[in-house]
Amino acid sequence: MNSNDAKSWINQARMADDQRPDLPGEHWAVMGAGLLLLLAAGRSRSFLGRTLAGAAGTALLGRAASGRGGLHRLVRAFTGARR
Repeated sequence: MNSNDAKSWINQARMADDQRPDLPGEHWAVMGAGLLLLLAAGRSRSFLGRTLAGAAGTALLGRAASGRGGLHRLVRAFTGARR
């Protein structure tokens, strides 16, 4: 798999994600999963386990805060900010 194939696959996944409807409470579930992974990272004995769980937990928290239906959308709704 070359880099163009990977970029194409990522772009297709993003387009499919943008077209699907929001699930109620989706950002809360993603945030909870991210927090659980961060807790698991803190408890892991191996360096690799801590690194992988910490990276995945951080990515999920970022998705919950800025992804579709995430906390970023709630902040915009409350502040009246526009894109």
